Amino acid sequence: MTDTIGSYLKKHSEALVKDVGIEASAEACGKSKATLGRYYSADPDHADRFMPIDVVARLEAVARFPHVTHALAELGGLTVSLDEERRNASRGGINSDVVALSQRFAMLMAEYHQSIEDGKITMNEAKRLLTETQALQRILLEIKLHLEEETVR
Repeated sequence: MTDTIGSYLKKHSEALVKDVGIEASAEACGKSKATLGRYYSADPDHADRFMPIDVVARLEAVARFPHVTHALAELGGLTVSLDEERRNASRGGINSDVVALSQRFAMLMAEYHQSIEDGKITMNEAKRLLTETQALQRILLEIKLHLEEETVR
């Protein structure tokens, strides 16, 4: 496994734990907060420690988004679709999704503009850009699901 893949998986493991919350994550999977922290630590001592698949499954069952599953799919060149039960409660349809997409894209561009003002993007700026990009990805997934519903009718 290359360092890039390991780093990518650790970042998504961290996103998963933070999505659920560290306390709730520890309770949901039966691991200590310290153990969970080691799964996504960039420290060289923990470079070869990754979240076990059963822990991923338990955390993704209570998370808002399947961060690690999504990362694994991307690494394999695949696309993940969420099932109907995992979708947001508000179901406004394709038109509201397109509006949300436009708003999120505007937020991404504003964040990008602010980030490059000094000519370089810092780690914190990159994290904010990544968050906005992931939000766009989730909205695009909603649009895809609405379009798939339309083709079944």
